[in-house]
Order: sequence, then C-alpha cells, then structure tokens
Amino acid sequence: MRTVLHPARAVALGFLAAIVVGTLVLMLPAARSGPDGAPVLVAFFTAVSAVCVTGMAVVDTGTYWSGFGQGMIMLLFQCGGFGMMTAATLLGLLVNGSPRLRTKLMTQMETRTLGLGDVAAVARLVLVVTFASELIIAAVLTLRLRYGYDLPWGEAAWSGAFHAVSAFTNAGFSIHPDSMVRYAGDALVLLPMMLAIVVGGVGFPVLHDLRKTSRNRLRESRHWSLHTKLTLAGTALLLVGGMVAILLAEWHNARTLGGLSVPDKLLGASFMSVAARTAGFNAVDIGALTQESLALHYFLMFIGGGSAGTAGGVKVGTVAILVLLVLAEVRGHSDTEAFGRRIGAAAQRQAITVVVMGSAVVVVGTMALLAVTDFPTDQIIFEVISAFGSAGLSTGITPQLPASGQLLLTLLMYLGRVGTITLAASLVLGGRRMPYRYAEEHPIVG
Repeated sequence: MRTVLHPARAVALGFLAAIVVGTLVLMLPAARSGPDGAPVLVAFFTAVSAVCVTGMAVVDTGTYWSGFGQGMIMLLFQCGGFGMMTAATLLGLLVNGSPRLRTKLMTQMETRTLGLGDVAAVARLVLVVTFASELIIAAVLTLRLRYGYDLPWGEAAWSGAFHAVSAFTNAGFSIHPDSMVRYAGDALVLLPMMLAIVVGGVGFPVLHDLRKTSRNRLRESRHWSLHTKLTLAGTALLLVGGMVAILLAEWHNARTLGGLSVPDKLLGASFMSVAARTAGFNAVDIGALTQESLALHYFLMFIGGGSAGTAGGVKVGTVAILVLLVLAEVRGHSDTEAFGRRIGAAAQRQAITVVVMGSAVVVVGTMALLAVTDFPTDQIIFEVISAFGSAGLSTGITPQLPASGQLLLTLLMYLGRVGTITLAASLVLGGRRMPYRYAEEHPIVG
C-alpha cells in the first residue's frame, strides 16, 4: 500500500483515474447529441485530451457532444488544469483545515513547490486565481458575444464560460468547428483569451512568488526567486520572438495572415505565438501554415509554458537552465549562473534529463506513428509534438488516423501531462543514496 501511495505513483494514478471516469461518463447516451453513446475510442481519446488539457479532438466538440457532454469535458479539463493532487489538497483544506503530510508530499511533487510549508498556500492560490480569472474572462467574452455578435444571452454565456475555462487551463477545446478563426480580427475576444492563457500557463509557483513579494515590496523584482525570473524572462522572450518569427513567415501567405490588415496581422501573430506553446487554439488554418511556421511551432510546442501550471511541454525554466548551462560551458565558467545566483547541479541534471527524455519520446512517437500511417512526415511530427507538449494544435489529420495512431497520441498526451520524470519515478520506486562513490574520470566529449 505504501508503494502504491508513493507521491510519484499517486500523481500518475490520479490522472489515470480521472481519465477512466471521464471515459465512462462520455460513453453514456446522454453525453452525445446523437442517438447512441460515443464509441469507446472516441470517449477515451476525448477524456485523455481533456484531463491532460491538450485539446486534440477526433470529433467536433460543439456538434458531436450534447450540452451534458460538453459540460463533462469542461469539468475534465478544469480538473486537469487544477491537478489531481492539488484538488485533493483543497479538499483536505475544506474538510480538515489542513492537508495530511502524505497529501502535501503528493501535491509538492505535482505543483513543484519548493517546501511543504508552501503547499497549502499554493493550493489556495490555485483555487482563487483560477476561478477569479475564469469568471472575469467569461464575463468579458459573454458581453462581447452578446453585443458584438448578437448571440442570445444563454448561448453567449455558455460559449464565454467554456472558452474562458478552456483558455485558462490551456486546454484548447472549442465548441466552434473552426476554433477561433471566426474571431481572427477581434481583439476583444482574442486579447482576453491570450491573457488567460499566459496567466494559467506561467505556473502557480510563479504566481505565488509574485503574490508574496508584492505584499511588502511591490514591483521589486530583485526579491523574486530565480525560478520566477527565469520563467518570466523566458516567457517574454518566446512570446515576442515567436510573434516576430510568425509575422516574417506568414506576412505574405494569403491563406493565413496575408489578406489581413497590419493591426490584424499583429494580433493574429501574437495569438499564434501565445497559443502555440500550449493552449491549442488557432485563429488561422494550421494546415495552411508555411514550412517555416510549422518548424517554429515544433520548437514552441516542445518548450511549452511554466512549471506547475496548466501548460505542457518540457517547460520554459528547463530550457532556460540548459541555455545557461551551454553559455557557461562556452565561456569556460565552472558555475552556471543567472541573475546573481548559481544554479545547482541537481537542477541542471534534471533539466538535461527532462529534455533528453522528452526528445526520446517525440522521436519514438514519430517513428511509431509513421509506421501506421501514410501522412507526410512534417504533419506527423507536428501531431506528435502537439500531443506530447499538450499544445492541442493539429494540421487536421488526427481524426483521420487509424485507431492505433489515435491510441498512440493518447499515450503521448498522458506522458506530456504527467511528466516523464514523474512517470519514470512512479514506475521505478525504491531509489536510495549509495554509501560510496566511484573514482572520477573524464571521458572525451565532442
């Protein structure tokens, strides 16, 4: 029993349990708008995509699923965005006033909080920020859809709420068959969604740090933790750099940004840069992107967002540590440093491990998917990275994949949400510190 309840294994099993429950509910006839319940594969794929906040779909969410089914999908990606162990911590706070130590350990692993004392505070922050952000964005979207598009109040409210929750949790699900394409030039729709995506995807430890430092030292960024500084700096760089690169690649592409005005091009490129890293919404036809933009999306989707948030990928902080490590090695420095701090050797090893394991998963997944389908390699790579990075974007081939290909994508989505290290730790329990060390030697590198 103690092995089963190991924090790493509990995190992996928590997401798996939510997927099983979601699959069973979505198979009910009431969840589908058609006469019968959804097939097992459709229900399973949708449940995995929702719990793992990915957003990939094999059917049109708005027409295939009933109102009850759509509500269940929204509940699944809301829970997936919270995190299974974070939800358990919140439950413990509500029932007992304080979560148990084991629950704290599980939540600490899932949320990547630095200390057990921060677990309850981060859990409370997750609850407050999540619902406050979702309510505000939902209200803004509802008003815009009601007065800008003359939708009935009920339809506008449901669409606003669904897309607000989907944006904040970085789930990428939409009840529109074209995602956000119909709002391509509407800043009053896209900008609030971009804000929700960034806030949800930056990571709750960062938000917790910002809240702590703002109480007595408002705007004094020097008091932020190194993790917060790396995440915010990396996020800003990726957002701006991604937008500029997309503008250069798509400026004259008549099938994407080419026919838009300059302000709409800037808005569309900004939305793509934000959504590409993890959110899964698209304001242009992804299948019509240039090869340069597709390659850029590989990079952005693989990196993802901030740690312990609703975003996927190998995380911004991980890549930032690797970049700093390379720069230190090139400069001949013995320490890897940033913002007046030295990055520990353990963090460097973890960053290398995450990127190597993530890259291995993408390579193996690509080879496996190529073996069962005849679609072009660039589209296959796109789908694999999108699934693993919880980005949810698609070139349009996901519904056409064979059952084996769709099942492979569900495995990639699960790996991407749970995390390669967490899953590996859940499978290999019993690691211990060795009482001895071997003699050191230096193999030739490069």
